[in-house]
Amino acid sequence: MSSRGILKGKLFYSAVIAVLLSLQIGCAGFKGKQYHDLNTPTPLRGDQTLILGFLGGFERWDDESRGVRKLAIKIDALKFPNVHIETLENRKRDLAIKFIQNTFDRDQNGFLDDWERNSARLILYGHSLGGAAVVEISRELKKMGVPILLTVQIDSVGLVYDDHVIPSNVKRAANLFQNDGWILQGEDEIEPENPNKTKVIANIKFDYRDNNIDMSSLSWERRLFSIPHAKMDADPEVWATVEQMILSEIVDNTDQILARDKRLLLPSAPGGKVTRHQQERRKAQCLIAMQDEISEGCESKGS
Repeated sequence: MSSRGILKGKLFYSAVIAVLLSLQIGCAGFKGKQYHDLNTPTPLRGDQTLILGFLGGFERWDDESRGVRKLAIKIDALKFPNVHIETLENRKRDLAIKFIQNTFDRDQNGFLDDWERNSARLILYGHSLGGAAVVEISRELKKMGVPILLTVQIDSVGLVYDDHVIPSNVKRAANLFQNDGWILQGEDEIEPENPNKTKVIANIKFDYRDNNIDMSSLSWERRLFSIPHAKMDADPEVWATVEQMILSEIVDNTDQILARDKRLLLPSAPGGKVTRHQQERRKAQCLIAMQDEISEGCESKGS
């Protein structure tokens, strides 16, 4: 296909996605989350971790029907010491940058010095446009010299931003995606800007051609136009995988992580058969738990 044809295809693809996303606005409006809605006290003191989740489309930051928000509520309920988690709309990138700076500006002098930057503990995750926002925010933080422990993209859709290359200030990155949708398909492979500084721990494909996911709580337009993309947001296996990845960064004892989710180790399908999704999660968890040193029963997955 000619470059002009590819450009036209991308413009049409972007226009269709924009229409689909606009259908999700409803009465939510565009105001979104404000700084006073954030619950995390700033600045954080000592060895504390900040986790930020970014929702897709025009979804509200507090929409509890969405996977990003559900996971944040679940992790918050675990009451880990020194862990704070917030969710934002994907368009609130400026708010996110301001909040991150205030969070780690421990002497409150208006900028981050070397010690404040190097001691920052930050995790970013997001779905759809929120996944693309994670990568773009990571680039902005690179300019500020702020490191990131982990980024996780869930069916990342980059309309304007490149969500394929992970900047070198990210220590570890993961990508979960599907490519069954005829309109909305996630980024299928992320790669590091600098492999010596960033480890891509997983590019995991989820297959929804024969996978039944409960879609009853979704609006008609999401069920009609973006079924595989919406299925991924509603898939408990997806969010259990993301949870494991995040917990691996904030929980010292790997056994505690595995113990929290027996489904990772025990087959649940009839006849003791392990499902494909369980196999995918096990591969990713092996890499996470063993800090990239493959153990017995684990298979290496290329980055």
